[in-house]
Amino acid sequence: MLTPFGWTVRSQGDWKISEAVEDGLSFIENALIKARHAARHTGLRALGDDSGLVVDALGGMPGIYSSRYAGADADAKANNQKLLHALRGVPVPKRAAHFYCAMVMVRHADDPAPLISTGKWMGRIMEQPRGEGGFGYDPLFWVPGNECSSAELPPEVKNSLSHRGQALTGLIAQMKDEFGN
Repeated sequence: MLTPFGWTVRSQGDWKISEAVEDGLSFIENALIKARHAARHTGLRALGDDSGLVVDALGGMPGIYSSRYAGADADAKANNQKLLHALRGVPVPKRAAHFYCAMVMVRHADDPAPLISTGKWMGRIMEQPRGEGGFGYDPLFWVPGNECSSAELPPEVKNSLSHRGQALTGLIAQMKDEFGN
């Protein structure tokens, strides 16, 4: 999606940069921390994103702690088990949830006006996992209208619906205004 800008996109790992300390209180703060961290270490423009699952019945948890909901070294299976345990006894109609993504682009590490875009993908948490695709909470996330879990969607469909796809589409629109293309 970034091809029209003529940029080479490289991951932070390509630069052997340590992970940023995500100590923000929101998805936007953490995305900005990540982008500034990468820009500071490379001297280049940088993108950062922070994403997670927000469950209404749990007051927004796991939220910014989604990847480490069951502990710092937990895997997706442990996070999913903890989520199902936390929702035990909550009826299906009360299991509303959404995936949320904040995506940020900074021109340099101290950019005072970063480009920011967000995406929100509405659904609900199922009582049992379904599907083999995707990652993280995808087997538990029911996608209304598609009548399946996120893990059962083909990748191209998931990318067109997802919170990350929405955030990137919004960010690209801002980048086109900023950089022309």
